[in-house]
Amino acid sequence: MAHPQGKYADFEGLRERAIALRRRGYSLRQIRDELKIFNNDILNQLVKGEPPPEWTKRPNAKDDLRAKARELRLQGWTYDQIEAELGCSRSSVSLWVRDLPRPEPRYTPEEQLALMQEGLAKRRAAENEGRRRTKLAACRDIGELTDRDLFLTGVALYWAEGSKSKPYDRRERVVFVNSDPGVIKVYLAWLDLLDVDRERLGFRVLIHESADVAAATRYWADIADVDGSIFAKPTLKRHNPKTVRKNTGDDYHGCLVVTVARSADLYNRIEGWWEGIVTQSQAGLR
Repeated sequence: MAHPQGKYADFEGLRERAIALRRRGYSLRQIRDELKIFNNDILNQLVKGEPPPEWTKRPNAKDDLRAKARELRLQGWTYDQIEAELGCSRSSVSLWVRDLPRPEPRYTPEEQLALMQEGLAKRRAAENEGRRRTKLAACRDIGELTDRDLFLTGVALYWAEGSKSKPYDRRERVVFVNSDPGVIKVYLAWLDLLDVDRERLGFRVLIHESADVAAATRYWADIADVDGSIFAKPTLKRHNPKTVRKNTGDDYHGCLVVTVARSADLYNRIEGWWEGIVTQSQAGLR
């Protein structure tokens, strides 16, 4: 090999010495210092084909992970399991173990389905427990309900769910319809707060014609704490064959209609109370 300056005319002799040093465990820097070869291109040519000694190799931080990944794969672990166990990317796992034989499935399809359903049940149970704790904490936030609290709640509840007169059709009747038993209980407590005599109240079930009307009547009578015999004839909703009903089953009780007899004055007061709430809610915004 010729060199522009003719300095390395005995290239083969230098190569023999460099290889000997390399095989004794010398690094490139040590060979450079020993042979006084300070041209990196020439130095690399002198040791070409000779692997560097182990002690000069930089440790790979992922070598241990790779070895562990291969060990787990040989034990039958899936990519997902190895990824979760070692905290590395799926692409790395694939690169490390793709030459290894694919493990046999650990579970039959039936067992996999059972495990999936078990995991789903546990997750739902945890979610339900989280909801229960949230609701319990929120319930405690309410504290003691004063008469004024109940009064304002009842006014807002009626204006949201009760019947209302229209300018073109002034009926002025207090009629309340709802399917939520809690709403019905709060509404009846509100009427008690207003000293509305229970004798003035009328009850009627509004329900689909295919439902168990008798059972629904007993259900609402228990919620309202009254005798079911005082209920008026139920209003039945006709079935539309083009629709698919979702309000079916034992939990379906229809709605309870609560009317107040001789209620024109009460209705007008409700309108006034609601107007007062609206007015006061805007007072702080001006």
